[in-house]
Amino acid sequence: MKSHPKKSRSFSMRTRNFFSGFLLGIGFVAFIDEAIFHQLLHWHHFYDKSVTAVGLISDGLFHAFSWFATVAALFMYADVRRHHAYLKGVWWGGFFIGAGGFQLYDGIIQHKLMRIHQIRYDVNILPYDLTWNILAFLMVIVGIILMRSNKRNQGGIKQYESQ
Repeated sequence: MKSHPKKSRSFSMRTRNFFSGFLLGIGFVAFIDEAIFHQLLHWHHFYDKSVTAVGLISDGLFHAFSWFATVAALFMYADVRRHHAYLKGVWWGGFFIGAGGFQLYDGIIQHKLMRIHQIRYDVNILPYDLTWNILAFLMVIVGIILMRSNKRNQGGIKQYESQ
C-alpha cells in the first residue's frame, strides 16, 4: 500500500525534528557531564577501571562523541528550518528525551550495571545516584509530554504540507 507523498514527507520532517532535538539533547548532556564532572570537578573519567592516562583518552573519545552528536543535530536542524518545517514541540520533546535518555543510560547502565565509572568516589553515592537518575527520568517525562501535546496540535505539519 502506497503512502501519500505529503504524509510521508511530513512524517520525514517530524522525524527530522525529533532526531535533531534528540541528538542535540545527547550532545548537550554529554558535554555538561564531560565539562563539569570530568574536567572541572575531577570526579571521574568516562572509563575509571584503568590508569589515569586511559581515563583521559576515554574522556577525549567521549568528548568527540558529544561533538559529533551536536554537529549532526545542527545539520538536521538547519535542514528542518530550510524546509520551514520546524515543529517546536517535537524538537524540544526530542531534546528532552535525548538528554534524559542518555543520562538514564549513563546512570543505570554505565554506573550500575557496567560499573565503568561512578558519579563520585569516596562519598555516600546514593544521593548522587538518586539526583542523577531522577533528573534524567523527569527530562524524559517532559519530552514525552511535549511530544504528546504537539501530536494534538499538528499545525506545523499542516502548514508544511500546504506549501
